[in-house]
Amino acid sequence: MNGSVVYKMSGSGNDFVFVDGRMSSLDQWGPESIERVCSRRLGVGADGFAVLEPGAGAGRVRFHFFNRDGTRAPMCGNGALCATRMARWLELVPGPDLVLETDAGEVRCRALDGPKPLAEFMLPKIPTPLEPEIDTETGERSIHFLSVGVPHLVLLVDDVSQARLTDRGRELRHHPAVGSAGANVNFLGTDPAGSSNWRMRTYERGVEAETLACGTGAVACAAALVHSRTVQSLPWDVHTSSGQVLTVGGTVDASSELTAPTLTGEARLVFRAILS
Repeated sequence: MNGSVVYKMSGSGNDFVFVDGRMSSLDQWGPESIERVCSRRLGVGADGFAVLEPGAGAGRVRFHFFNRDGTRAPMCGNGALCATRMARWLELVPGPDLVLETDAGEVRCRALDGPKPLAEFMLPKIPTPLEPEIDTETGERSIHFLSVGVPHLVLLVDDVSQARLTDRGRELRHHPAVGSAGANVNFLGTDPAGSSNWRMRTYERGVEAETLACGTGAVACAAALVHSRTVQSLPWDVHTSSGQVLTVGGTVDASSELTAPTLTGEARLVFRAILS
């Protein structure tokens, strides 16, 4: 890893270290080196780590993603948005449209034109949210469970700012109802002061703490709201803990299910550096 060129990127405050796999191969990066480079005190500092390589054909990019603790993850929403713009900067693809080959399957993406560094990805139909056998606590209205490449719990709460995110998030992240791999835990609600804005906070597995945003979590939240008929039309905006907005699009079908969801959000290059 010494001498490797790395790129720090931010997806609405969800931050990542990226590496060009043509210059620094995947087998150079074991769990310990990933954890070290993601350390906020001893390394670059990031929520996750990604290696980009040429995919199986033109306009395709292989996206290898790892959590901050060095464990491999099948997919990351904000990571995919950042990978979309990074693939263009690294000239892995000829244009704004591409396919990311992830451990969770193919994801169609595009880099958006305009003054802001935005990207968008499109997913196939996602599973219907389930209501797991988890007891709600005071201030929690309902709990939903589904996978958007990675498993998510969505807790609809009265006041996001008062959620016991660390304690409750850690507890539910390991709950037997979500399986042995665990799940990200998203706390979702509108502003109790009267604003109609939706806000979300996420306790993320692999980080084992709150992150400032979660892209697949935003899609999971939208799916839960559509399924419960709380939201009946798209696009839908959600404010993240960083203050940035993630936008979920797609179609609401006759059964009140979210189909062909899209996610649009920030994918900003923070800096380029050489590790020593």
